[in-house]
Amino acid sequence: MHDLTGARWRKSARSGGQGDCVEVADNLSGVVAVRDSKDPEGPALTFPPAAFSAFVHAAKQDRLTA
Repeated sequence: MHDLTGARWRKSARSGGQGDCVEVADNLSGVVAVRDSKDPEGPALTFPPAAFSAFVHAAKQDRLTA
């Protein structure tokens, strides 16, 4: 479990206008955190920066499948 103290959360540019938002904190050392903006006190998922970068790259290229 990572200490997310000091995380600066920002809303994803791809978040919808219906409140279905994802927030990302990428200012922490060694980890990228992701949370649901509707539940800021709830859990956050954490990823190694390289893994999160690979995910974003794949999403931008529409290479994700269900």
